[in-house]
Amino acid sequence: MKHYIIMILGLLLMFIFQGCRKELCYNHDEHSMTVKLYASAEWEQEWERTYGYDWKELWTADYRYEYDDLRPKVANGIRVIAYGDDGYYSESNLPPEGGRLPIREGRHSVMLYNNDTEYIVFNNTAESSMTTATTRSVSRATLKELHKDERTMNQPDQLYGCYIDECIGEKTLEKIEMPVTMHPLTYTYLIRYEFAHGLKYVALARGALAGMAEKVYLNDGHTDGNAATILFDCELTDFGADACMQSFGVPNYPGDHYTRADGNPAYYTLNLEVRLMNGKILTYDFDVTEQVNAQPRGGVITVDGIEVSDEDGMEGAGAFNPDVDGWGDFIDIPLPIN
Repeated sequence: MKHYIIMILGLLLMFIFQGCRKELCYNHDEHSMTVKLYASAEWEQEWERTYGYDWKELWTADYRYEYDDLRPKVANGIRVIAYGDDGYYSESNLPPEGGRLPIREGRHSVMLYNNDTEYIVFNNTAESSMTTATTRSVSRATLKELHKDERTMNQPDQLYGCYIDECIGEKTLEKIEMPVTMHPLTYTYLIRYEFAHGLKYVALARGALAGMAEKVYLNDGHTDGNAATILFDCELTDFGADACMQSFGVPNYPGDHYTRADGNPAYYTLNLEVRLMNGKILTYDFDVTEQVNAQPRGGVITVDGIEVSDEDGMEGAGAFNPDVDGWGDFIDIPLPIN
């Protein structure tokens, strides 16, 4: 009986050492025949695309920012969704440099986007061709409707994306690296409001840009005809006010002629709202269609000649209250998510 026990123990030890030859093998999966496809991520840190203006060449010292100051940062992590031919669906999170993709043996498509956004809402993630990103609605009591039937929304924070239409999961003993590039899906507009008179009366400023894309499709970065008005705050400067506003770009991009959902040409209205030192609120609207159409994905928008009259600025000067705390914040209104 002792001989049989010794023989069985010997066979067991032989099997153990042959099954995994690496010492202290705590992760047997990495040393066996499995799918080991790893994403190696690079980040395209662009805040605008060159179309009608080449801002790298046209940048001037008058701007408060250097061109490279507006480049987005690398995200803190990556969300990965894998779709298999047999209905397989899997999600995982990776570090910024990438990592192992959650796919099995066979054919898959893979969607990647940064997982550190705060304001973006993702819809229809179960179907890669229909996955979109948008933001929640916000309201501003003092803002009159700039475009009929457009919802007003918060500007999105930085969004990157990459879509791999086809990759094959094959069982191997060694890791297989697949380079992926995370492209920006949101772009920045530097908006400049230049005053000709009366800036000294202004205490606070904020703005809105109507006609911009309401959402973006993650599989290829296109936008549909749905438009929205984006609200943002401004900073006062020695020339007036400016803001770095992020958006998904223009509706129905790409295309030579950007149109709205109703088929009419896209148009864009820029709003400025200022609160004076005496508490009075003034609003200004500008048609910036030509500028935005020439810059469908980020750029610089400038309006000038803005005036605050001395009459408005000095109104109630005998007893004005410089406290502007009552300006009011945005009110978040949750959107229904299908």
